[in-house]
Amino acid sequence: MAAKEGEGRQSHERRRRAGQGGEGRQKHAPRKEMIPLSGGTRLFRHMATHKRFLAWQECHKLVLAVYKATECFPKHELYGLTSQLRRAALSAAVNIVEGASKKGRNEFRRFLDMSLGSLSEVEYELEVAGALGYLKDDVCSSLTDQVRRAHFLTWKLKISMNDAS
Repeated sequence: MAAKEGEGRQSHERRRRAGQGGEGRQKHAPRKEMIPLSGGTRLFRHMATHKRFLAWQECHKLVLAVYKATECFPKHELYGLTSQLRRAALSAAVNIVEGASKKGRNEFRRFLDMSLGSLSEVEYELEVAGALGYLKDDVCSSLTDQVRRAHFLTWKLKISMNDAS
């Protein structure tokens, strides 16, 4: 009986330590290798999951280009077209980031749909900005081409998620 009581205490002790982040959690915690950078800082070697997608890379470039292009918009548009255009471009990239962090393909596809909607919004807002003369024709055309590339890559990513399931 004493042996059985000892086993019970050991089992209870293991469960208690696991609940506190002890022995049980250590088995499953991912290891992250640190690589030193200049200046003594360190960086995790693991790349964020969204960065591997060409769609996100193109959306990220679009965000930077839109922010730069809207710097010259009139001040009275700061809370109007400038804000809307920046928000929609950022939303396209952010939805891919958020979707990539989800567990299931259906959730990821839903976020890709939202990203596609944001890209459509950006395309129209660029059309309006061009029509109002806020953007030069060559800049507007270049940004529109970039939006279409981002839209195409995001669409292809969504289709590949459909095929993979």
